[in-house]
Amino acid sequence: MHPGQATADTRTLLDRYLIGLDDDELDDAWAARLFTRDARVEFPMSGHKGLEGLAAYHRDALAAFAATQHLGSPAVVNLVDEGRAVLRANLVSTHVHHPGTPGRPLFTVGTLATGEAELTDEGWKLSALTFRVLWTEGNPPVVEGNPPAAEGNPPVTEESR
Repeated sequence: MHPGQATADTRTLLDRYLIGLDDDELDDAWAARLFTRDARVEFPMSGHKGLEGLAAYHRDALAAFAATQHLGSPAVVNLVDEGRAVLRANLVSTHVHHPGTPGRPLFTVGTLATGEAELTDEGWKLSALTFRVLWTEGNPPVVEGNPPAAEGNPPVTEESR
């Protein structure tokens, strides 16, 4: 495969993932089109490993909001070898709280996304995605057992307790 095509295919995976969060039906077929069987996704507040349950994990996380919009920069892709690539991109995610949620209606997050992709028999797929919060504005949803984070601060995680 031509390196330019591999780079384009890898970038497209991240684009399809981000747009899918806002506009696709997040079912097992969605996850299987984007991820390897042993893929891992890591957010500051939680993560998931493996294709099984990955769509449900995303649906459950997004259910905390009435709507979302995920805007990503073009991904910087480096081919490690013929069948593996690493990527980085900036991301701004806007989350609309459900009506009646106290505080501002929006929770916006600036994030650095890093990941890996592998060339499979079905084409390029994401094998890892990690999201590191760089800044926030507004209040994240209140998760049972976690106090609300102060505006501008990352959410409370197990690592930060």
